[in-house]
Amino acid sequence: MPKKQVLGRGLDALIADVDTSDLEPRSFFYCDINAIRPNPYQPRRRFTEQELRDLGVSIKEQGVIQPLVVRPASTGYELIVGERRWRAARVVGLKQVPVVVKDVSGAEMLEMALVENIQRQDLNPVEKAEAYYRLIKEFGLTQEGVAKRVGQDRSTVANFLRLRNLPKPIQADIVNNTLTMGHARALLGAETPAQQKEAWRRIVSGNLSVRAAEVLVKKLKTRKPKASKAKALSSEDIYVENLADELTRHLGTKVRIIRRGKRGKVEIEFYSHDDLGRLIARLKAS
Repeated sequence: MPKKQVLGRGLDALIADVDTSDLEPRSFFYCDINAIRPNPYQPRRRFTEQELRDLGVSIKEQGVIQPLVVRPASTGYELIVGERRWRAARVVGLKQVPVVVKDVSGAEMLEMALVENIQRQDLNPVEKAEAYYRLIKEFGLTQEGVAKRVGQDRSTVANFLRLRNLPKPIQADIVNNTLTMGHARALLGAETPAQQKEAWRRIVSGNLSVRAAEVLVKKLKTRKPKASKAKALSSEDIYVENLADELTRHLGTKVRIIRRGKRGKVEIEFYSHDDLGRLIARLKAS
């Protein structure tokens, strides 16, 4: 019998394949939980202890209501769909879980796991970007092909894929929700990694809105590079520069100290009314 095709049938068809809530009792069986191993193509990388404990409480009271979807492996089974339920069941000490067996390829495993997580909105933007990249790199899909398979516009898929170009510390802040997708798009508009990192530090330290982040990146792009100094800095000049750097770190925005003889001025940048209010509050607190 020819193998059932899943890849490329569209999101609705995949959802129908993944849904196991209305299965007849004879169409699934109970499997030793230790005979199942995680999906090697699982796009989701983070499972918090709290969510597993919360789900575990429900599983302990009612059992695993919806069977897991697995495929045969050389020994035991590999998960296709239901890793969160499987992990939570292990947390509460279940010995067996209900499973449905499907014979699918690696590409189909990744695609079905993507569908499950998209349905539940479980993937963070970086995980989604990596999953889309794997569909392209490992299974030869185009951006258009990925878009059709996960029910997104091609431009949306392209925007997620661009997240992979951001420095790893910035990606980490997207994963932990310090930065939003809007902040990420603003940072992607910077011309160099150095600009991205400078903007990122100011966004995080200043708790800037997306709009303020966009203004900041635009300003950094138009800033002229510093001219090389014709002479060595004096100890007093070095002291003033260090002081400006210290104020920049303290206020979370660019600070310049401009000297004119014994006098001078301090310039403090802000990027929105909210940012100005934040700076005033911080200065008053100091």
